[in-house]
Amino acid sequence: MALTTLLRIGGKPRPASTGATFERKNPISGEVATQAAAATGADADAAVDAAATALPAWSALGPNARRGLLLKAADLLQAKAPDFIARVAAETGGTAGWAGFNVMLAAGMLREAASLTTQITGQVIPSDTKGSYAFSFRQPAGVVLGIAPWNAPVILGVRAVATPLACGNTVVFKASEICPATHGLIVEVLEEAGLPAGAINLVTNAPADAPAIVERLIVHPAVRRVNFTGSTRVGRKIAEIAGRHLTPVLLELGGKAPLVILDDADLDAAVNAVAFGAFMNQGQICMSTERVVVDAKVADAFVAKLKAKAASLPVGDPRAGNVVLGAMVSAAAAALVADLAKDAKDKGADVVLAPSVTQQTIVSAGVVDRVTPAMRIYSEESFGPIVAVIRVHGDDEAIRVANDSEYGLAAAVFSQSINRALHVATRINSGICHINGSTVADEAQMPFGGTKASGYGRFGGTAGIAEFTDLRWITIETEPHYPF
Repeated sequence: MALTTLLRIGGKPRPASTGATFERKNPISGEVATQAAAATGADADAAVDAAATALPAWSALGPNARRGLLLKAADLLQAKAPDFIARVAAETGGTAGWAGFNVMLAAGMLREAASLTTQITGQVIPSDTKGSYAFSFRQPAGVVLGIAPWNAPVILGVRAVATPLACGNTVVFKASEICPATHGLIVEVLEEAGLPAGAINLVTNAPADAPAIVERLIVHPAVRRVNFTGSTRVGRKIAEIAGRHLTPVLLELGGKAPLVILDDADLDAAVNAVAFGAFMNQGQICMSTERVVVDAKVADAFVAKLKAKAASLPVGDPRAGNVVLGAMVSAAAAALVADLAKDAKDKGADVVLAPSVTQQTIVSAGVVDRVTPAMRIYSEESFGPIVAVIRVHGDDEAIRVANDSEYGLAAAVFSQSINRALHVATRINSGICHINGSTVADEAQMPFGGTKASGYGRFGGTAGIAEFTDLRWITIETEPHYPF
């Protein structure tokens, strides 16, 4: 039976003002997974208005009260893990393991946000003005618009709202059109935990209406911050709209993560990291390992090991078992993986393991060796279970190739010399870099974000406080003196 998702505005579920709905279909069966309210511009305004009305009381609530509500929400979210797993499977085709990991990390994000409520601090600043006592402090920015994608729906949905709420802001959460029921359950959890009416509001919209609804939300004068996780193409549009209104934006966008293997690397460890980073959640993660930059001295041995590892990964319908490689989000996404492999082969690459597509959306692992800049897979984000192997000669060329991308989110370096690996890591242009680890990693307390076309700003831990508060300078003048 299809799930029903309504808007949640001012603490109450309600249909769209026109009664319009849209459907999200299961990417494997084609059956309707969710029927959701298709918000209008008026509904978007109502959601922001409700958040603005709730702002004074929520921002005035003491830090320990906010902490308690967020901790309760974390417990409730974990308790509803089976519901989240079912919704993720139905709407995105994600495996039970992936959905369960989403719930675990998202609960940790709520607990980390709870801890931040007493870390929103300022400082006393020495002043050259006699009798002037100066200090800074942070206060809530106002209404925050959070926009999250479908690929890690619970993690990224919670991330869009948790720190803003901890900082005393109220939130309008615009759900993904691909997983409205999954995102809607996050809002239900927070309301069940006791957040006051209007502190968090949910907007769902039909896919065709997304540009208009997003712009309507951004331009509302009460919206003072926007955070968006998604494609670079859409992120640019959001930044342009927000820029016209001088509304600060936090953007976490696309990636083409390189994993660099130096000639002294532990190849077995590197293979395991690449397999996890490239094929977890079918490669549909912003940090997914899309490029392996490997020294030619060890490339043959590495590719042979990676081929064997990738070929051993179980693939199939996730509804029949918790396979490693399940369904991609759409037939178009699956077709892109096959197209990239064909383009590379036609241009001289060695497709050592060809990805195969079954049931339109279930794709096996693909490994493409001897990739060159002439091939689409070299620079185009695949967002699927296929990895490009690029052979290089020496550390300097490895660094150059790793940086030869418009993206700069995650990266990794493998070497048995930590000093050597650190030297390479500091020269890679990315917001995140792991030494002897996968490109795919996240912890609630870490500063998460990218450079270049991967966006700007940072989620996570105390870094998030700066994104969702205004820093103010206050003085107390005890001996004012003026020249006239």
